[in-house]
Amino acid sequence: MTRTRRWRAGVFAAALAAGTWTFAAATPVHPSPIQQSKEASRVRPSAPPSIADTINQAFHAAYNLDHPEAMVLARKVVTMAPNEPSAHRTLAAILWLNILFRRGAVTVDNYLGGVSKAQLTLPKPPADLDEEFRHELRLATSLAEARLKQNSRDLNARYDAGAAYALQASYAASVDGSVMAAFGSAKRAFNAHEEVLTKDPSRVDAGVVVGTYRYIVAIQALPTRVFAYFAGFGGGKERGISLLEAAQRAPAAHMDAAVALVLIYSREGRHAEALKLLKQVSAAYPRNRLLVLEEGSAAIRVGLVAEAEATLTRGLAASDADPRPKIPGERALWLYKRGVARLALNHRSDALVDMHGVLDHSPVDWVRGRAHLELGKLADLSGDRPRALNEYRQAKAICEASNDPVCAGDALRFQRRPFSFEAKTP
Repeated sequence: MTRTRRWRAGVFAAALAAGTWTFAAATPVHPSPIQQSKEASRVRPSAPPSIADTINQAFHAAYNLDHPEAMVLARKVVTMAPNEPSAHRTLAAILWLNILFRRGAVTVDNYLGGVSKAQLTLPKPPADLDEEFRHELRLATSLAEARLKQNSRDLNARYDAGAAYALQASYAASVDGSVMAAFGSAKRAFNAHEEVLTKDPSRVDAGVVVGTYRYIVAIQALPTRVFAYFAGFGGGKERGISLLEAAQRAPAAHMDAAVALVLIYSREGRHAEALKLLKQVSAAYPRNRLLVLEEGSAAIRVGLVAEAEATLTRGLAASDADPRPKIPGERALWLYKRGVARLALNHRSDALVDMHGVLDHSPVDWVRGRAHLELGKLADLSGDRPRALNEYRQAKAICEASNDPVCAGDALRFQRRPFSFEAKTP
């Protein structure tokens, strides 16, 4: 492969990584907790009815941030069905979700704008979880491939193999930082699930992988799109979105498709649709406080800043009362988001308290940089230009160091021209 082709492959594979939180192409499609357990065997033909309920319970716990319970249930599934690819893939997926939670790479902000560029600098995962993930994924993949060797027309085995390769792609990109490894696995995942959809259009669950990758291809620059087409990927932004929307309406793929659409809608500026989906998902997983955080963030993007402030205040109180582990810098992130809403409401004193609170609660770097940006705005609004310039300089330095060009660009712009509500960022 030439140097140019290697570069294009790397760019494309990096794009595959950029949607780790919501681009569920990596996550095995599994029964939604919304569905009735009596439907399990009908909506998930690749999982025997005897284990479908336990798989359902494991993912329900994981998406409610009850990670220890999810891990127990996932390991129970493996014990119940050691020869089932879906059992091992379930455990691998829940291990991956736990690793992402520990690293803090689980919010929409992590995969929008420039913040996503800093993801490969995150700490290594715990060695025991990493080893267990790789072991379970190897088993899931080998079991599915063995069934395909016995019967190449087995669509359930084809689906299981594709889901395993998709999970491998996202882990390689989001945890290992190996974009080339992600590329190869993603291609195998796409081909497998495209075949499932072609041969059985009713298998809309396969549309999560196909729709996600089609969208990712479509948003790349022309040289990278051409490379992706030659490598065997299909494109089409609207086609990708429609496949995900169809999958989202099916109980078997509801959660995976919904969270993928949240990120896509956010990237496309369809913030009202993203907020609507987040409210639905949050209602299905009431113990997941981070979904409330995302609701508040989406409300800010929509322009419903009063609703955002109320949602974030409620969510922050619930987070403070929640004894379960937090993502790194979580309280600082809550305060930052609420401070942004309060500034938009022109509640300057409350916003100032929140932004100083951000700096007092060990924020991750990109949040710290953006907090200084907001403090600069507040200083400008109060007429203290020297303090504003100092905050903008700090924001620019931190944001550049943490690979957040959007924040760095805003900081430079406000150094040149004071912030005002008339001149705020579009």
